[in-house]
Amino acid sequence: MKSLRSTVIKGAALAAATIAITGTAACGGTGSASSGGDKTLTVYSADGLGDWYKQEFAKFKDQTGITVNEVEAGSGEVVSRVQKEQSNPQPDMVVTLPPFIQKAEADGLLVDSGVDTSKVADGNKDAQGKYVAIVDNALSFIVNPAANPAPKTFDDLLSPQFKGKLQYSTPGQAGDGTAVMLLVQHLMGKDQGLEYLKKLQTNNVGPSSSTGKLQPKVSNGELLVANGDVQMNLASIRDDGSKFNLFFPAMPDGTRTTVALPYFAGITKGAPHADNAKKLLKFFLSEDVQKTVGPDALGMPVISGIDAGAGSGTGQTPAQVLSGVTVWRPDWNQVISTLDADVAAYQKATGS
Repeated sequence: MKSLRSTVIKGAALAAATIAITGTAACGGTGSASSGGDKTLTVYSADGLGDWYKQEFAKFKDQTGITVNEVEAGSGEVVSRVQKEQSNPQPDMVVTLPPFIQKAEADGLLVDSGVDTSKVADGNKDAQGKYVAIVDNALSFIVNPAANPAPKTFDDLLSPQFKGKLQYSTPGQAGDGTAVMLLVQHLMGKDQGLEYLKKLQTNNVGPSSSTGKLQPKVSNGELLVANGDVQMNLASIRDDGSKFNLFFPAMPDGTRTTVALPYFAGITKGAPHADNAKKLLKFFLSEDVQKTVGPDALGMPVISGIDAGAGSGTGQTPAQVLSGVTVWRPDWNQVISTLDADVAAYQKATGS
């Protein structure tokens, strides 16, 4: 299998928005992996959890004295950077969506954290302890209220009204975009799914490595439809006042299905502050933090017995949004075994 760098982000630089918890975001350190070293650690994370991170990282510093520096980018981009930096590791933890966390594990970029994950369901963790979900989530689509009629089915997305007004993040680069490709092929079969995406390309504006960048475009009407994920979209409505609605395209029989897209966290190989990163992972999986996932992050808790909580100003909770929608949890290890070939077939079919 080709490296993630060649499949995921062909030569693109990390266009990262850095969230400075202490004023600057350092990308390295001089600490010892065995001792925890300096009272700092660096997290490379897929975008979407920034505001929740600020809140929880402040609590973590109060409890441990450890400052967390975070660098944000698309799901594939953060893993690509970890891969590039293997000769001089910079991050201590990576947080990203599937299948990129599984790809990172397969490429030997993660180590066993040693953290107790017994309260996390099997589908949300690696059996070997290399990664674990910290916030559960699922693929969604968003539509500007000006769309008339509003799309309800996959076939509706082929309508001429969406020509140049529809965009989804790029499969192989963004976790949400990869999920679009996987879901369509899961529902329609690989060949018919590729044929559908080929037709959809007529309306598609073009590639985007970051799903988060599509939200403001839908909100201001530059786009009418885009993909997203439940957590990020609900947070954008609450925090940014975004003007769009979430929906899940139906198949001809009326059934609606989506893909589970948890935010997975793993400790990186050669982490400069591995002990500090393990403390952060344990903190993420604590009951106190998981109780904030619903009301504050607008995601779904990953440990059993935690109420997802209220929608905190959006008027909707993830559970309410997903009511009546089947959540498909793929075998992600099976997904990555054919990911290169599937992305190549997608690129050929769509001419992208």
